[in-house]
Amino acid sequence: MELGKEVLPLAVVVMGVSGCGKSSVGAGVAARNGMRFVEGDQLHPAANVEKMAQGIPLTDADRLPWLDRIGEEIKTAKEASQGLAISCSALKRSYRDRLRQAAGGHLAFVFLEGSRDLLLSRMQARQGHFMPASLLDSQLQTLEPPTGEAGVVTVAIDMALDDVVALACEGLKSAAVKGGFHAG
Repeated sequence: MELGKEVLPLAVVVMGVSGCGKSSVGAGVAARNGMRFVEGDQLHPAANVEKMAQGIPLTDADRLPWLDRIGEEIKTAKEASQGLAISCSALKRSYRDRLRQAAGGHLAFVFLEGSRDLLLSRMQARQGHFMPASLLDSQLQTLEPPTGEAGVVTVAIDMALDDVVALACEGLKSAAVKGGFHAG
């Protein structure tokens, strides 16, 4: 039973701080469920990418146009009755609520969480990514964990990628059965 076919239209936002594996897990969730995957970092305005590359944390004002572009991707997928997995840090509750509003209905989040040490080691090992490891602490300070929010599946990242993807998919299926993806 495929997640995307069970509960379409469904958008899944794979969220967390930099280095948690949003892109890899998002692509895995999409592949396992016949969904399209969108790399949220590619939707950042050029000015945001440049700012982060210089080690300057983004502000709410910087993030809002980016969140709106992600919201448009979600809305477009919903209108086309297509499943979508998209990566987005979605660090604050207000950001997630903005995405929920754009979805106008079914929306799920997979929150990838890990220790600072694990996240830092992953960021330091990355090649060619614009986000420097020096910004990890600002992301952790900005993060408002989605504890208690409906339609959120939390997965620890301290295991193999395939296991993280499998747990994310299992959690999404379980939440779908319970009807936990509505914008409420």
